[in-house]
Amino acid sequence: MSDATLHDAHPDPDDFAVQIADQIESFIVAVTEVAKGDEPDSAVPFLLLELSQLLLAGGRLGAHEDFVPEERYEPDTGPEPDVDELRERFALLLEPVDVYSEVFDPYVPRAEPVASRISDDLAGIITDLRHGMAHYREGRINEALWWWQFSYLSNWGTMASAALRALQSLVAHVRLDSPLDELDGLDTDTGASGGDEELAEAAGRVMAAEIAAPLGIRSVQR
Repeated sequence: MSDATLHDAHPDPDDFAVQIADQIESFIVAVTEVAKGDEPDSAVPFLLLELSQLLLAGGRLGAHEDFVPEERYEPDTGPEPDVDELRERFALLLEPVDVYSEVFDPYVPRAEPVASRISDDLAGIITDLRHGMAHYREGRINEALWWWQFSYLSNWGTMASAALRALQSLVAHVRLDSPLDELDGLDTDTGASGGDEELAEAAGRVMAAEIAAPLGIRSVQR
């Protein structure tokens, strides 16, 4: 089913599938625009907002009963769009605060934090969401919902939650006037610790320039 057919059908705006698809499409469009780098000073707050809204859709998918695809095998959606350029744009846009540490599974006892990249997370999320959107635009609504629900629980939900936590932490460091001592040269190639103090200082300057001014944030005075 083509986009034109979908629009001609006048889908009910209160329908669950329509609402989820609208939220996902809005995220894809907004994040793709942010990646262009036209407004670099607003990148972090925009991403914080968009990921928060996306996770609302994810929460609704996770709380919903399991969707069961109509066909035994997943229909072919064609070649996956390349997201390497988007990943590279975000890596450049967010440098040097792109890398952060997280615990992959909070229920694993004494789990060690691992280094991750917001740019990798965003690229992975977009890939999963576009895959489901391909089904949705072809009229395979149940297949799209199944994919979005499954991939939320298995992949993009984890990445979105982790990236949101990192972005929220960046904003919190600025709002609370707290230096990023914990960064300390963090790199995905070297694990969760290192010794590059200059990188941490640079990250603090980037946050002050890109987050504080656009949001009108002032340091907390006590």
